[in-house]
Order: sequence, then structure tokens, then C-alpha cells
Amino acid sequence: MLTTVVEQPVAPPSRPHRMQSMSAADLLWRAAYLHPDSGLSFLSGADDQGAFMTYPALLDEARRIASALRLLGRRPGDKVVLLLELARDFIPAFWGCVLAGCVPCPVAPIRNDPPRWDKTIAHLRALLDDPLVVTTQALESTLARGTPTASLRSLRDAPQGTHAAPVYEASPEDPAVFVLTSGSTGNSKAVVLTHANLLASMAGKNERQRLDASDVALNWISFDHVAALLEAHLLPLYAGARQVHVDSAAILADPLSFLRLIDRHRVSMTFAPNFLFGQINAAIRQRVPDRAFDLSCLRHIVSGGEAVVVETGRRFLELLAPYGLTQRALWPAFGMSETCAGSIYSRVFPEDDVAREFAALGTPVIGLEMRIADDEANVLPNGELGELQLRGPMVFQRYYRNEEATRAAFTDDGWFRTGDLGRIEDGKLSLVGRSKDSIIVSGANYFSHELETAIDQLDGIERSFVAAFPTRPKGADTESLVIAYATTIDPADEARRHQLSVAVRNTTILLWGFRPSLILPLPKTAFPKTSLGKIQRATMRKRLEAGEYAAELAAAGEIARRQTGEHVPPDGPIETAIAGVFADMFGLPLDAVSATASFFDLGGTSLDILTLQQRLHVMLERTEPVSLVTILQNPSVRALASHLEPTRRRTHEYDPIVPLQTTGSKTPLFCIHPGVGEVLVFVNLANYFVNDRPFYALRARGFNKGETPFRSLDELVETYVAAIRRRQPHGPYAIAGYSYGGAVVLPVAQRLEALGERVAFIGSIDAPPLIKHPRGKVDAVESAVMLAFFLSLIDREQMERLPDSLRATLGPNEDPCESIYALAPKSRLMELGLDLPHFKAWSAIALGLSDIGHAHRPSGTVEAVSIFYADPLWGTKADYLEQELKRWNAFARGTNRYIEVGGEHHTMLDVRHVAAFQATLRAEIDRAMQGR
Repeated sequence: MLTTVVEQPVAPPSRPHRMQSMSAADLLWRAAYLHPDSGLSFLSGADDQGAFMTYPALLDEARRIASALRLLGRRPGDKVVLLLELARDFIPAFWGCVLAGCVPCPVAPIRNDPPRWDKTIAHLRALLDDPLVVTTQALESTLARGTPTASLRSLRDAPQGTHAAPVYEASPEDPAVFVLTSGSTGNSKAVVLTHANLLASMAGKNERQRLDASDVALNWISFDHVAALLEAHLLPLYAGARQVHVDSAAILADPLSFLRLIDRHRVSMTFAPNFLFGQINAAIRQRVPDRAFDLSCLRHIVSGGEAVVVETGRRFLELLAPYGLTQRALWPAFGMSETCAGSIYSRVFPEDDVAREFAALGTPVIGLEMRIADDEANVLPNGELGELQLRGPMVFQRYYRNEEATRAAFTDDGWFRTGDLGRIEDGKLSLVGRSKDSIIVSGANYFSHELETAIDQLDGIERSFVAAFPTRPKGADTESLVIAYATTIDPADEARRHQLSVAVRNTTILLWGFRPSLILPLPKTAFPKTSLGKIQRATMRKRLEAGEYAAELAAAGEIARRQTGEHVPPDGPIETAIAGVFADMFGLPLDAVSATASFFDLGGTSLDILTLQQRLHVMLERTEPVSLVTILQNPSVRALASHLEPTRRRTHEYDPIVPLQTTGSKTPLFCIHPGVGEVLVFVNLANYFVNDRPFYALRARGFNKGETPFRSLDELVETYVAAIRRRQPHGPYAIAGYSYGGAVVLPVAQRLEALGERVAFIGSIDAPPLIKHPRGKVDAVESAVMLAFFLSLIDREQMERLPDSLRATLGPNEDPCESIYALAPKSRLMELGLDLPHFKAWSAIALGLSDIGHAHRPSGTVEAVSIFYADPLWGTKADYLEQELKRWNAFARGTNRYIEVGGEHHTMLDVRHVAAFQATLRAEIDRAMQGR
């Protein structure tokens, strides 16, 4: 049922000044007073009922937050970093800052690179005068010690009545918000947008868009993007329109949910980059929507962030015309953080763009001027190519505390240099490219040198010979990434060359979150450089698109084929359909997917497996989803088809071995699951062992129909030892385990030694030799809570308080899983494809593993153990090492090795830390195995 937060309308404070002296705060006061029944809906997905908050309620919450900030000692002009991912959190916090006279600065967390995140926060602390960071407890744990923070919950929970503190009356030229530019690692610039900038922008936008109180705006973009704040929040607020905010994960997981939201909420205005149109086009071509959409309500979609491909946009309008979408609904637009987002719009797409590859961007809003100039700021005539320059009241005037960048951003006569190359024809703007070293993929800006620096550190890379640049195949929906590099590896060593290519791909995925479309090994002579040694990426792009690297591409393709096996075309409709899913997920042509290629060899990650599970479920129209173990144990097109097609299906017995990576000539590594029994945590780690050594994970029994969980740890150990010996009949062995599995390696290694085999490497990843929980024996509540935390269904704070809270409130026959599942974000459940029955079953397996582990008492010894340890969930690292981990010394005949690694117990193998961890782990295995 829809949750509604309503407050009585409140009159805005009397203002002796005229309209031109207004501040951004007046927009909120005016909306609350003039449109008390309008407001904001916050949803986690397309089918979520969500919560509705009126504008008066938003004002009331913002005033409480503003007063709480004052009580914390924050004063007008102080900077406040908003590290908040949800619109329901960000918007009240933003307005709380504005009403207190503080300057908010939205920041998005960097999840996959702790050193980069630490450097970013350190840079912001120095730049913004050690600002207060308002965040959630979960995100607060990612910040370095000493960072000034305040929990948003504590600000919201300020006592009633504290909101009576006076609201700060800002001047038009006061800073209203700082917006960070994309920049080199840790060195983003802060764009200063004043109250006057915001008000001028709202007037200009609405003169063009004509929103009023009857409209509904839809936003799914995160608030670190300037378009979310200005285009999708401030503009509808300015007009008194209703706003719908939905988590971006819901749209990205299912692009057609964008259309369902428009229909369900009768949306009249929204924003989307070009890549989403391409995804919707593909989704509709793959499957006709299960019900008709009524899109007649949608007046316009503003499209910015990347160029609108004419064919993509035209096809989008054509496919959705039967659902009532007007053929002028798509508005290509241009805007930057420095121009308060959208400032140039086209309302005549596609008829004026018939002969173009990319849509023209139209004309500027009222008050904005534009011109095209050469490098000396000479204005160029109609139709000539040059740099786009802008001037007007919505254009910023400075970067905060960066005079050098500010000077470089403006011409001597005061025009802002955008860095975009374009032309103006008959008053309408068209862009042709960037003059800066950036890549725009799926609407997001990436800077080449960030990735080049990371790849430059890989073994086998020729230093300073890495280039990351964009290309756009004709008709593509977005730019794609090319990575060219030179290598020091002997040309005859094809296995290592292929391994380096995989490492380049994985590094890109971890840093930027997507795969490069092309990885291109080149000789050093193929890298054009300036006299100062700078690689000329634009020249390399031209050469690639002209076909000059065809020979190198063919050679790289041959190496890949020899290393991954000859191409085997799919056979039959099931194999072809599965290959189509693989091709779509990895951006490959269908004929590039071999029926025998592993999903992981193609670049699949742990999250990709969950996406694949959902895609197969839809494609096969099954009542039950394809199990994760089926995918993990059958990772190729042919193996999956053999398991899924009724006429080819075989009876499958339980096998704990999951082959995550099968290439390489060294001794295989066997990794034992953590206490939740699953092995997804190892997927990203296994990708780094390509062409090095096979990587096998051991998965618990009980996940599939008809499987009985283990009754004792002895049974588990005997089963795992037998499975390991079937894969590798004789030693020396290399075994490791994470968390629960880190303790299980002891009896497994002892059993192998008792059989006369040598275990050369034993690795315990953050686990003492005793299987126990710091808070004692695990019950059903603790087990369900820990599983939910492991799956990121709850945060650290909830993990701490829920066990006692649930034990106090649940009846003797009530299942704690139901209460925990109800707290989980719907977007995360959708991402995992996890329903309540499967969560309950999984929790039962985890509880059973805990019970048999708790009853086990280790004894005996092994040769030696390598113990990798991170920050523990409870207590200090020093105490954890001395009091718990060094218990391993009692079970070793030789000398154990204790190796400190990055992250916390629950994050040390995730995308933030796995790149660093894999290098440490591989080096330790090589040392113990003496290169075998």
C-alpha cells in the first residue's frame, strides 16, 4: 500500500525583496505553499508502490535537517558532502543544506577501487575545507578514519520543534550547490553554481519545456549527475509538478520497466541518454511486451549525456508509435554541469536529421548565447567547425579554489569554452566530437588516463604504451571503448599474451564497470606520440576506423581462438537462443560466440551470472529459474543446452566441484565455499587465473531438488576429498577456503595427507581453525541475518541490531527470514533474482553448515598454512590476529605465514579488492608450489 507523508501547507516567509533577489530556497517554499497536494514518489522498481511525500512534508523534513546541521556547528557557507545514493535520502538532505545556508556537494561512492576512493575523499576534504559528509551508516564504513561524518538518520531524528530555527536567506550570487566534474583520479573540479544560476536555468528550461502543476516528471538517474538534480527535480519543483524517482538499477535490469513506469504514473516528461533507447529497441525486438503500454501521456523525453544516434532514436519512436508515443517526443539536448544541465534543446527530431548520423541539438534557451570559435577565440561563420562556446546567466563563473582551471575555461571576452567541437547552421547546433581526452559510454564520462594508469601497472605491459580511446561503429547506440597496448611478453608465449589480454579486460571491468569492445595489442611503433611523449589517441582512433590495424586485430583473434578453442557454431534452437543471450550480454555478434566457449572466458562476472539466470528464465519461459549451480557447472552454450533441453537432459548427481576457470598448466586450485554454501564470491577471483592454473570451487550440498544437506562435517570432508581426487587423482595439491571454508581446509588437507598425498599449499582466507561465530552458537535468526548481510540485503547497522530485535519480537513459530526479506531493497532482490522461498531454503542450508561446523573440534597438524586476513567484522585487526588467527600455530608442523590484505572480512574478495588480492594470492601459491 502506498505510504504517504503529508504536512499542512505552510506560508513562505515574507520577503521584502523582489523576484530577482530570490534564492533557490524560495522554489521549495513556493511549491509547498502553492502546490500542497503535489510532491514526490520514491520507488525501488516499476511495480513498487513506494512512498509519496508532499512538498510541505519535504519542506518540514528539510527544516529539521537544517536545524540539526546548525546544532552540529555548521554555518552558512560551510560545505557539506552528500554521500547518499537514494533519492528519498538525497533530496531532503539537499534542501536541509540549502535552508541552513550550507553548500551541498553530491558525491557518488567508488565501490571497486578503495585507494582511488580514499584519494578522492582526501582531495575533497582538502578542496572543500574539511566538509561534513552526510551519509548512511553503510557508506560511512567506506570512509577513511577521521573523516567528519553525520548519519542522515540522526539528522532526520532531530527532536520535533528544532525546525523553528530561522532559514538562511541567501543572496543571488551565493553558491547554491557544488557539482563535481569528471576528472583525473582524486582531482575533480568543483563547479560553483549560484542561486542566480539555478533560477536563470529554471526560467530558461521551463520557457522551452512548459511544465505546469498538472505534469508528472520521471527520474531514474543518480543525483551525482547534474541532470537528476536540475532537470528532474528542481524543474518540476519550479512548476509544482509531481515527481517520480525510481532506483536506476530497476531500469538497467529491465529497460521495458521505463515504459511501464511512464504508463502507470502518467508521466509527461523524463530524461534518458541514447543508450537506453537502444536497449529498449533491442528488448522490444526480442520479445513483444506482455501488455500494451499507453504512452500517450508522454510529451517529451529530454536526451543528453551522449549523442543521440538518429537511427536509434528514429527506431525508438517507430517501435513505440503503436503505444501512443508522439513522433516528436524525443528531444536531443545539450548541457553540462557548468551550464546547469540542459541548456540547448531540439524539438524537431527526427525530421530535421534525416541525412545525419547524430541528431542536431537545436537552439539555446532564453538568456543563453552560443558561438563557434577557433583556437584563438575568433568567431567562425555559419556552418564552419570549431569549439562551442557559451555565455549567459545560467553559465557558472568559477571552479571552487581553482583559478588556473577557471582561467582556462573562459576566453578573454568571457565566453565559456565547452571543449566540444561543433558547428552552428541556421541557428541550430550540431556537435561532432570532443576536444578533451574523454570517452562517453552509456551516457557517462570517463577519462582515458584513469584506465591507462591502472593498466600500465599490469605485468607484461610496456610502460607508457597504453591508449584508451572511443570508437563508434556506424549505427551503434553509444560509443565503445578500445584499449591498445604494447607488451614485453615474448611473441611466442601465446598463453601469457592471452592471459594479459584477459587481465586488461578484467581491470577495465573492475575500474569502470563495463567491458572494452576491443582489446588491441600493438607494437610500440604503432603508438603515435607528440614531442612530449603524449599518445595521440585521436590519430589512433582514425587509423582503427580506417582499417589500418586489421592485421594486428586478426593476429590477436587467432591467438584468442587458439587459447580458447576453435569456434563451434551453435546447433539447434536452444543452443542458438542461449548463444544469443551470451552475445547480447557481452556486446558480441552472434557468430562470435562458440558453443563450447565458457561464459567466464567471455568475461562473465558474478553479477553477470545473476543477469544470465534472469535472461534464461525469461527466454525459456520456465516456471522455475535456472539454478545458479546449473550455470556454474555448465558454463558453455552447449553444456547449458544439454542440461536445459528436455530431449537432451541427463540425470545430474550432486558434484561439489564448480569449474570456474579451466585453462593453465599449473596445479589446480580448489577453493572451499564460505558459510553460506555458495561459490559466487570466487567468480571474479577465478578470472585472474586464466592460462595460469585451473580454478575449482566447492559448493555445499542441498541447493538442488532432492539433495540432502550434509549431516556432519566428516561427511562434508569425505565428499569434498573424493571430488577433489576425481579431478586431480594425486598431489601435490593446492587448496584454500574463505571464511567457513578457511577452517574446513584443515580437515580436508589432513584427510589428503592420510591418503599419502602431499598438500603443498593450504590457504585460509580470513578464518581461524575453529568454526565458530564471535557471538556464540548460531541460531536461525543469526544465520538468516548473516546471509542477508553477505548478500547485501541489509547494511552493517541492521546486521548488528536485528538479531536481538527479531528474537524479542518474533513468536516461537515465526520465520525470521520473512521479516528480513521484507527489509531488503527490492532492486537488490531483483538483481539477485531472489524470492522468499529461495531465501528461506538458502538460510536453512547456511544454518545447517553452521551447526555441523560448531560441533567440530579440530586436532592434528598439517605442514603449514598461509593465512590471509583483513579487517574483522567485530573488534580490532590486531586482536583478531593475535587471539583468533594465530590459533593456527597449534595445527602446523612448520611455520605459518600471516598475510595482511585490503578490505573487510565481507568485502576482501569483492570488486573493490579482488585485483589486489589475486596478485597476493597467486604469488603465495607460486611460492608454496615452487612454480608448479
